[in-house]
Amino acid sequence: MIWAPPRHTKSELASRRFPAWCLGKHPEWDFIGSSYNVDLAKDFGGEVRDILQDEYYQRLFDTRLRRDIMATGRWKTEDGGMYIAAGPGTATTGRGAMIFMIDDPVKDREEADSERQRQKTWDWFTSVAYTRLAPGGRIVIIQTRWHDDDLSGRIMERAKFGGDEYRIIDLKAISEGEDGERPDPLGRPKGRALWPAWFPEPVLRRIECNVGERDWSALYQQKPSPDEGVYFKREWYDRHDSRPDNSELRFYGASDFALTEDETNDPAVHLVFGMDLHEELWLVDVWRDWVETEYEGDEGKGSIEALLAMIDKWSPQLWAFEKGQIDRAIGPAIERRMRRRRIHCAVERFPVTQDKVARARSFQAYSSSRMVHIPNRAVWVSTFTDELFKFPTAKHDDQVDCCSLIGLMLAKLTKGKAPPRAKQAIDAHPTWNDMMSNHDRAWGKSYKPEDGTI
Repeated sequence: MIWAPPRHTKSELASRRFPAWCLGKHPEWDFIGSSYNVDLAKDFGGEVRDILQDEYYQRLFDTRLRRDIMATGRWKTEDGGMYIAAGPGTATTGRGAMIFMIDDPVKDREEADSERQRQKTWDWFTSVAYTRLAPGGRIVIIQTRWHDDDLSGRIMERAKFGGDEYRIIDLKAISEGEDGERPDPLGRPKGRALWPAWFPEPVLRRIECNVGERDWSALYQQKPSPDEGVYFKREWYDRHDSRPDNSELRFYGASDFALTEDETNDPAVHLVFGMDLHEELWLVDVWRDWVETEYEGDEGKGSIEALLAMIDKWSPQLWAFEKGQIDRAIGPAIERRMRRRRIHCAVERFPVTQDKVARARSFQAYSSSRMVHIPNRAVWVSTFTDELFKFPTAKHDDQVDCCSLIGLMLAKLTKGKAPPRAKQAIDAHPTWNDMMSNHDRAWGKSYKPEDGTI
């Protein structure tokens, strides 16, 4: 994998010069060059073909083209080698490759953010590209990192479970030195530009200002999400070692279920927030695991059992689910188990009518107002914050989905109003019960007069 910033000649070197050099050394090899667009792939193929016909190239190498097969998207050498240009949907059945080149598998931010498009790219990679390799063949991927779950991200995830290991050449526009996630392949000290002759550091800093932190981090620094967060910023959250007592909080929960225990897919998640007298949120508990959703006769080891345990522990006012296929599949089982175990909680179901970013707006509003508190020492907190600050480019976003449900649920709750008859009494002698009208649907602010009484 070669990750490099835009306009830093990655396609020139990897998709044009490298195939020509390689065919000069191995004219019998078959190449397949691909991109997100078949026309772009054909352009690369035509340019490689033109390099092979150049007089300077022919002084260096003995490789020659066959004159009868010289189309831009498909040509052959006299030694039996072949170059084929491919794009999504291009048929390569019956054709193999010693080198399969993939240059920019996605076109733009819109495609990168689309889960459907990422899955389409992955399906093409696994069913077309990977299956075309000849024995001993290799894959070369050239891209900028748009998303944690892009093609490179999925390949690295599979490597954790026994998949292929790739050599990664991570070329950042500005080196992070020893502080970076990977050592700089060029040995640059921190702050050094990748190509100072064309893009010196002042120019790169101006680009950073113009494109914004998300695209700068992803496209130029090869980190799909900056460390400080984009949609949810690290600076918004109070990190604490102690929180209000449970008696001072009302609890609300949310779940995002998964139907399989395959760790390459999404996990199931339950989480609970407490809301204090000032309507600020305190994250108190997160359960996240790759387990199957257990049904009747399979109790005690799945996500339903974990849900009931959390409800029993926190006695929440409301619990939020997504209304959809998974809810229809497991909702009746949850209700039966609640009755059987005598563990009860009101449930609110929200239809999935918007994209994930739009659904997260309510929770983002709470967060940006510095009204969300996250513990320092919980065993689950690092996974939670990693997913939160990488949203919406993280591979997994199930914990954020639960936070979104919490935000939507709290946005629906409305503060109660005092009955007209009681208004004078409330104005004269405010009491706790007066201020907490509509007890089950709202959580009002406390009233504290100058003398300190409630």
